[in-house]
Amino acid sequence: MLPLEPFATHAVVNQSPPFADLNLYSSDLALTEAVKREGGGESGKRLKAFGARAGSAEALERGRLANAHPPELETHDAQGNRHDFVRYHPAYHQCMALSMGEGLHCGSWLHLADGGAVKPGANVTRAAGSFIAVQMEAGHCCPVTMTNAAVAALITTPEMARNWLPRILATAYDPAFRRAEEKRSVTFGMGMTEKQGGSDVRANMTGAERSASDGVRGHRLTGHKWFLSAPMSDAFLMLAQAPGGLSCFVVPRFEPDGKRNGLRLQRLKDKLGNRSNASSEVELVNAHGELLGEEGHGVATIIEMVTYTRLDCVVSSAALMRLGVANALHHARHRKTLGKRLSEHPMMAAVLADLSLDSEAATALAFRLARAFDEPDEPLSRAWRRLMLPIAKYWVCKSAPAHLHECMECLGGNGYVEAGLLARAYREAPVNAIWEGSGNIMGLDVLRVLMKEPDAAALVLDNLAAEHGGDRVLAAAIERVRDYLHRPRDIELNMRAFMEGLARCAAASLLRKHAPPAVADAYIAARLDPATPHRLYGSGLARADHAAIIARATPEF
Repeated sequence: MLPLEPFATHAVVNQSPPFADLNLYSSDLALTEAVKREGGGESGKRLKAFGARAGSAEALERGRLANAHPPELETHDAQGNRHDFVRYHPAYHQCMALSMGEGLHCGSWLHLADGGAVKPGANVTRAAGSFIAVQMEAGHCCPVTMTNAAVAALITTPEMARNWLPRILATAYDPAFRRAEEKRSVTFGMGMTEKQGGSDVRANMTGAERSASDGVRGHRLTGHKWFLSAPMSDAFLMLAQAPGGLSCFVVPRFEPDGKRNGLRLQRLKDKLGNRSNASSEVELVNAHGELLGEEGHGVATIIEMVTYTRLDCVVSSAALMRLGVANALHHARHRKTLGKRLSEHPMMAAVLADLSLDSEAATALAFRLARAFDEPDEPLSRAWRRLMLPIAKYWVCKSAPAHLHECMECLGGNGYVEAGLLARAYREAPVNAIWEGSGNIMGLDVLRVLMKEPDAAALVLDNLAAEHGGDRVLAAAIERVRDYLHRPRDIELNMRAFMEGLARCAAASLLRKHAPPAVADAYIAARLDPATPHRLYGSGLARADHAAIIARATPEF
């Protein structure tokens, strides 16, 4: 045995190579196939290039740095003047520049630049870019998401859209803290919730009064917001009580005359995850805001924005699940125990295959949903957008934390430490289920759809029943879900079971139609067959083709 140099450690063996320098698009078969079939195929070349940049060691390191050095609030400048400035690490700005350069902050709305119709595959393409960006670094995607989503609310008021759209549609990231009129591009945030109401925004107490000196739509807002997302954004959509009822306002960081608006940042939230992205509390002190939409119709106006943010919640959670299982598969194919690869041990193979199934199911559901946004006038897609959006947000976003936990366990201690990607992804995973409406809020939204638009549920279920491909287990599961609708008195009590059942049936139908038989067979047997109830990962897959499922999901570097 050769002597070691003083203070040298032993040779490092039996460790997996770094999870870096992979193409986050082309290495993911479930993603590339979903993009092609849902209408984004023409963007493949561009997405492949973006996937390579976002999956590079440099980009992943920027994501680590942005979280290791979270934003800091500077309430006052050196002279004691009110400042309300949030300082980010340069790595955060680099992530923002990459994603905005790709157009992820406006990709749903590029057609507005030339006044045409929605471009085919625009939302699917943007969803794919977001899916990739989340795996690079998830926190910066918050303002990217909100900026894209804000357009849906802005276009309800043409004069407001004219003021803001040119800079929203620009792709040159501009982090400067100055008036929007002096910037190349802008970002939007949101301030809905207040501490006394939370999701019950109708309990909001922030007030808005007409201000004749601030123009036709000008108001002055006074109050407090418990969560102001991305407080360095150039403007925010906020709810406040106007004389005519709860209304929506665009509140910029600067007043029309160039003075800083009355947004007094109180503190940044110390969050479990999402650490690269600032979330704050804010006092509104006679803050200038402009009415968006009609007075008294604030919820109806801002829900247009919320609809798009909920889609991104689904995409983000599916992306985190993909990141988790890709890491687990990468580690298991290189790590050896008891004379063979970790992935070759039957129990581990069952776990890896099971994780791969949920990841592909979430991806399939997310991109079918994205296509629904590209087909606003198609009846089935309209039903998906109304009914399946809250259901997918409920199921996919709630599935992610448990999925990431199991992925992390596949790496053992290496998964639990901050040097890798999974500890951060695990801390990130719960936010999408909480943000933009928690589970019961999604249930109430679905309940409203069932009461006001019962044809939407019938259309979705009839379509699933017509496309089960002769699979008797899937067909029976669809009818069990339909049976909930025949018991209207109990529907709220059973709402979570209804949402989970319909989400799994929809995902299973997509897998049966588009995925290899090994994937569809195993998913349907483990998730929908009452004879093999799925509990913890790795159970209920004894007869599945583990090797085929794992081979399909394993990323190639």
